[in-house]
Amino acid sequence: MQSLHFTAEPSSNGMVERDFTVGDVPGILWSPASGADRAPPWPIRTRGAHKKHLAMVGRAHSLVTGCGFHVAVIGAHDKQEIAELRKARAAGELEGPIIVRYNARLAEFAVPEWQATPDALQELPEIGADGPVGYVGIDLGTDRVPLVAIEPRITAAAFGLMWPDDLVEKAKQITVPIEFDMQWDNERIPREATLALFDAFASKEKTLHANAGKHMELPRFEADSAVRGP
Repeated sequence: MQSLHFTAEPSSNGMVERDFTVGDVPGILWSPASGADRAPPWPIRTRGAHKKHLAMVGRAHSLVTGCGFHVAVIGAHDKQEIAELRKARAAGELEGPIIVRYNARLAEFAVPEWQATPDALQELPEIGADGPVGYVGIDLGTDRVPLVAIEPRITAAAFGLMWPDDLVEKAKQITVPIEFDMQWDNERIPREATLALFDAFASKEKTLHANAGKHMELPRFEADSAVRGP
């Protein structure tokens, strides 16, 4: 197992924020500042954003201060593909081919790295190995469907706003509770494609949250909903 090394430990806003590395992969762990009893970790990945993007910090704050969880995010082989995706979006080009390539790259490299993170985190005395793990990933964070499909420690997940290409078959392997967000007027992803991905999940307990608006207009209350369940 790869070793976990902390490199910084500031505290603010009811959370302890610790930069860490697992092997050569950097990440951030947010924990309750109160030093609460053991609690499980929740990896998050939102919109392919930087680890300290406001969306990341905001969702982490809700999970840590509202639920007492430990929240981790890592940066794994995303930068080049995300840069190409944003370039295509700015030029009005099709995103599908980039997404398919991105998901293939993820399956080869990033899934093992994301599995290594809970391995290392569960060695910490404040987390331990006896609790479940959850996952939250919206937009490009939904590309971790392959991770949830093969990682037995993940017992619930929240996804949404993602192309279904290369994800449908993996979604069919997922049976844990799922919450799935979509924007009904999404200008990037056809409504039928979004519904096809939601339908593919084999979970008996799955919930679809459809909101009016375009791709980047997901309501803030959906982040709070992801904290409460699936």
